[in-house]
Amino acid sequence: MPQAAPSPTSTAQAAPPAPTSEVAPYPAAPVTEAALGPIGELRTGLVAAHRAALGAQVALQRALWQRATGTAADTASGGRQLALTSGAASSHSSRTAFGAPDAAHPAGDGATPTGSRGSAAESARFSGNRQAAADDHLPITSAAAGIVAREGAFKPLARTGRTQLDRAALELLAQGAVAEVFGPGHQRHGVEVAVRLAAGEPLVLTGIESIELYGGTGDGRVVARYDGAPGAAARQAAEVFALFTGMHLCLSGSTLSGATPAVSGATQGTVELVVTSLDLVPRPYVAATASFAGGEPSVAVQVTVAEPAGAGVGPGQAAPSLLLNEFHMTHLARGDQAIAMGPEFAEYTGVRATRLPTGGLLLVDRVRDFDGARGTLDAASYTTEYDSPADSWYYADTANDSMPHFVYMETSLQAALLMGYYAGPTLTQPGVTLSLRNLGGTATVLRQVDLRDRTIEQSSRMLSTTILPGSSLQTFDYTLSVDGEPFYTGETMFGYFSDEALANQTGLDAGRPAPSWLAENPQAPVRTIDVAARRADPAAPLCSRRALTLIDRVEVVDGGGKHGAGYLHSLRAIDPDDWFFARHFHLDPVIPGSLGVESVIHAVQEWLVDAGHTAGMADPVFRIPADIPFSWRYRGQFLPTDGTVELEAHIKELRRGPHGVIAVVDGSLWKPGLRIYEVTDLAVELVDRGA
Repeated sequence: MPQAAPSPTSTAQAAPPAPTSEVAPYPAAPVTEAALGPIGELRTGLVAAHRAALGAQVALQRALWQRATGTAADTASGGRQLALTSGAASSHSSRTAFGAPDAAHPAGDGATPTGSRGSAAESARFSGNRQAAADDHLPITSAAAGIVAREGAFKPLARTGRTQLDRAALELLAQGAVAEVFGPGHQRHGVEVAVRLAAGEPLVLTGIESIELYGGTGDGRVVARYDGAPGAAARQAAEVFALFTGMHLCLSGSTLSGATPAVSGATQGTVELVVTSLDLVPRPYVAATASFAGGEPSVAVQVTVAEPAGAGVGPGQAAPSLLLNEFHMTHLARGDQAIAMGPEFAEYTGVRATRLPTGGLLLVDRVRDFDGARGTLDAASYTTEYDSPADSWYYADTANDSMPHFVYMETSLQAALLMGYYAGPTLTQPGVTLSLRNLGGTATVLRQVDLRDRTIEQSSRMLSTTILPGSSLQTFDYTLSVDGEPFYTGETMFGYFSDEALANQTGLDAGRPAPSWLAENPQAPVRTIDVAARRADPAAPLCSRRALTLIDRVEVVDGGGKHGAGYLHSLRAIDPDDWFFARHFHLDPVIPGSLGVESVIHAVQEWLVDAGHTAGMADPVFRIPADIPFSWRYRGQFLPTDGTVELEAHIKELRRGPHGVIAVVDGSLWKPGLRIYEVTDLAVELVDRGA
């Protein structure tokens, strides 16, 4: 997360207004069959037994580690504290804890609100918006070829290929013709465009030589010519960048405001604007440093997009054609929950509460329609959208041919859960801190499609809500489509848990010891794949990098595992400064479950390469195979202080075809002493692209 900065970049908000009315108690929904298992686990009451088992298992693992390495179990490389997990060591002295990932993770940045009450009238209002909204989102035009957004970079609300403007184009912007200059993506159905370049003053810019979305220090750069006051030129160049990124689309009828810096110097020349920060909270803004070719002192400039005086900015108000847009998503991730969800949620602002991820892990953009209502917890249907630009960091960092598996999971789960939270299950227990966790699900890729520069439409249904003391459970199903054709479908369950419920988790095995297969078979012959060494070669193919550096080594037992077809094992030290803790979630850091699943995929990918399955392929690529349902269960969380993540994968099936191979595995992940993730029928495909 970026450091706190002056007002616009700070996530600290002014105290939100109190809810306008009392929220009536919600009737408890009947307990569904799907909820019976998780409810039973929540009510086991085996905390004491679990803790005793945990202590015994950790003590056993420490002894195993000492026997294997001949070192003290409480330190590893450089004296760093290492918490051992089941199977962390064996009788083979060559097995050591994996190092932390590459140090060079990209550093991430990028009126009284009133909210919707979810009335019947509103439900009708946000139904039937499908065609109008679909018309707004044409194919995305990404930045110049070869330019990649770093993880956490600001994601524009609109894209354009136009990066140079003449005086005529600038005059059109001064008239409010933003879409005429930058293209149809800069206009949305139902959003009034009242914004004007250089409103109320002379237009001093005469041309834009270049607009670079990720130029300068990574947040953007503008080079402009001017004829007039240099301070006005600096501010107007910042206004151009705000319009270029589509910030005006957040707030219907919005205008641009900002002070003109005092600059004495030549009234003709060139100004270079280097963006230092830009964000959508508390209101969309661009902050930059302006430098002048004539040698005038550099100045700071800031431009803010503001709603009309007295206008509401809550659900359904900021942009009337959408219930929620990118502005609300950013506030739900790390801003004012009263703005994001409505005034009933004001108490959750600035404290640990249910949130969307932030930065490069925020993977839902808009809610297009919703047929439910606040307080109705049994059923609702809704449509969301996510734009996936080709320059997104995860396309550059993955070993996959297209979107990595974890993004499929994250975007679908975030969109499914979003309106379940909006319906208000946490409002039934005021004053109780409830943290959101996914509990599991099943998902299937229906067809392989390249999702670069595509808008993903997701149709979701909230199926049920079960309210329990200190926790709640919700079930959902969902289908993802592009251009009206489904490509991914699934179902899932989420839980909202009190601090006590989270502290008393007993994992997948009710607190009983569940060692890895390798720990139970310490004499198995092991060979090691040095993933870190392969990744160190910039020319090494089929290798995940940078933010997706999730494993460093894989231990392989050929012919091992519970299916006798091969076994993979990996151990990774948790660094409390790992980038994803700042993203998932604000004030409630845990490793995303989807990245745990992704780490198993990486182990399988490395094994496929190491085992020689790329031989004979002209252009080998990894893909997610279609028509293989994959299931997962989560019964715990990885915290920054947990020490290690351990994983194993059992090769279940190897399907050979004329153009490649598909590996299907079952797997588990452990935190120290506790198995908390389980995956079933996780599949990885390796094929020859040109075959």
